Amino acid sequence: MKTALILEGGGMRGLYTAGVLDAMLDDKIKYDSIYGVSAGAVFGVNYLSKQKGRVLRYNKKYVNDKRYMSFSSFIKTGNFINKQFAYYDVPFKYDIFDEETYSKSKTNFYAVMTNIETGEAEYPKIINCGIQIEELRASSALPFLSKPVQINDKKYLDGGIADAIPIKKAIEEGYDKIVVVLTRPIEYRKKKSNKILPKLFYSKYPNFIESINTRYSRYNETLDYIENLEKKKKIIVIRPSKFIKISRVEKDPNKLQEMYDLGTYDYNEIKKDLKKYLK
Repeated sequence: MKTALILEGGGMRGLYTAGVLDAMLDDKIKYDSIYGVSAGAVFGVNYLSKQKGRVLRYNKKYVNDKRYMSFSSFIKTGNFINKQFAYYDVPFKYDIFDEETYSKSKTNFYAVMTNIETGEAEYPKIINCGIQIEELRASSALPFLSKPVQINDKKYLDGGIADAIPIKKAIEEGYDKIVVVLTRPIEYRKKKSNKILPKLFYSKYPNFIESINTRYSRYNETLDYIENLEKKKKIIVIRPSKFIKISRVEKDPNKLQEMYDLGTYDYNEIKKDLKKYLK
């Protein structure tokens, strides 16, 4: 039996995922592989480093720090989430990521990135977070609010554009027990996006523009696909049991705490079914 955990992104909605993962850590649940998308990648690696509470702690501490994420950073650097402070200073100086524990994990961790030239998803295996921090940054680099992240000779942005919930990828790779953590309630569906902005920002990358413009329909189809698998009891889905109004770049620490607490609550509500399923 091969098991996989899929972590959707969503910016600061990812605090929900952090709450789920921290509660899951208490139960010492292990997977063969984890697929993290955007915030699901950046926050998800802490599951393998076994640092319960770290994601909530550093986000609440720095969320209103201009060095962390701000329009000031966007104007100065082209990145709303500051590259140096958020991805280098915080994990390596201020709230240190436990690379040693991460490296000892037998679980494969894949971050999902969108190649802006092809418009398609890529799934690099994250063996060392320190060395591969740019892959994690690329996975969570928000379109319009981030510069493309260059890795070797290619450029990348938010993995959620090309493959927001890589359930089909996991199935293709042969995983037969799959747990999906979503960051929106069950009734949510994406609406058609404005087509003007992508043309203004990414005129040199027609495939990426197409990927942005079709994202809503592909995302909604994936949700339908997931719900069908869920009804057949082929997968387990953990999603917010209620709506919390929270921005992708939320600045209110209380909202972050509320989202995290909901994740913990929802996991505890489903954990008996989850453990039975994984057996």
